[in-house]
Amino acid sequence: MSTAVAETSTTTGLREGAFGNARALACRECSHQVALGPHYACPECFGPLEVAYDFPAVTREEIAAGPRNIWRYKALLPVPTDIEQSPNTEPGFTRLLKADNLGRTLGIDNLWVKDDSTNPTNSFKDRVVACALSAARELGATVFACPSTGNLANAVAAAGARAGIKTVVFIPSNLEQPKQVNSAVYTENLVAVDGNYDDVNRLASEIAGEEEGWAFVNVNVRPFYAEGSKTLGFEIAEQLGWRLPDQIVIPVASGSQLTKVDKAFQELIELGLVEDKPYKVYGAQATGCSPVSVAFKDGVDAIRPVRPDTIAKSLAIGNPADGIYVLDICRRTGGAVEDITDDEVREGILLLARTEGIFTETAGGTTVGVLKKLVETGQLDPALETVVINTGMGLKTLDAVSGRVGPAATIAPSYDAFAATGI
Repeated sequence: MSTAVAETSTTTGLREGAFGNARALACRECSHQVALGPHYACPECFGPLEVAYDFPAVTREEIAAGPRNIWRYKALLPVPTDIEQSPNTEPGFTRLLKADNLGRTLGIDNLWVKDDSTNPTNSFKDRVVACALSAARELGATVFACPSTGNLANAVAAAGARAGIKTVVFIPSNLEQPKQVNSAVYTENLVAVDGNYDDVNRLASEIAGEEEGWAFVNVNVRPFYAEGSKTLGFEIAEQLGWRLPDQIVIPVASGSQLTKVDKAFQELIELGLVEDKPYKVYGAQATGCSPVSVAFKDGVDAIRPVRPDTIAKSLAIGNPADGIYVLDICRRTGGAVEDITDDEVREGILLLARTEGIFTETAGGTTVGVLKKLVETGQLDPALETVVINTGMGLKTLDAVSGRVGPAATIAPSYDAFAATGI
């Protein structure tokens, strides 16, 4: 592969330090570098670009002195040093919950849940959108937009409203109604597209190429957007007392979150903020949209696109952009990619709710269900410290379990009627 390096100065017209300690965009395939700007594909090999940095010395104490949101890690993100002064939703530093009840149920000795359902719009997407919004501002965008399976649309619409920038969000027309409403309350520019997410994404890419001033968070500013997921990895390490877990289970849609959590762990090691130690990364998919899991089990490197058919719509990306990198990371670390049926997704939602009091959406149900399957099949060591990520709130996907739960009994208002229920 080519290792050619192009000029790495920032795009003309940007203010000094617009992207903090970021120095260039580097191709993940050939290492070619381009200037920081609204670029997402390598001009040499068309591979995906990601942010490369010149990190300063960073201490645990400096990070701990920062705000209780993702900006405590601003030195490790492509954002300016004055990022806190720009109106944003200030996501992050969500709780890392010791999940002893769930651990006992699954036979895992030391289990934690990173609960991102408490972010401003109740999903981890607030993290990535905050970084994308910063990039959009610095690049002079006039429209903030995205194609989305739901949570991203919510986060973009809310962040755009907070920032005072026009927002336009595109979703599949069959998206869960609560997620549609959650977006429409923040913006009047919610566009439903007849098709699945991959169709919506293709349309967004076409618009991004035709319209001036549009910042599509997961298209033309994707490299900056994706870096927001690193903050999950940073927080987990810090909340564990500045150490890495032995095992981590992460849902896979595009695959970007999993790859960036791994990138975060590697950066913490390189900076000397955590001890260098082995850790295993596991990916979770629903069987109705499991191209990465299928490739992992088949032992191949190519991801074969599929047409999604699952209740886990936030994971329903049939042609995941980072799928091959998920395979690389899970194989490199000794982890795996696994999938479960829709019924098992529902069971995962109820299992987490009834053991830890966390109502997760279908993506979280997928992750918990896969965690259970990994233990049962011997792919995950129950004696090792394990973290599972809950990416969103269950109130957004009520239909998934509404037919499975309800009153245990309907009774007359008397003690005798209650006693007869045997509750």
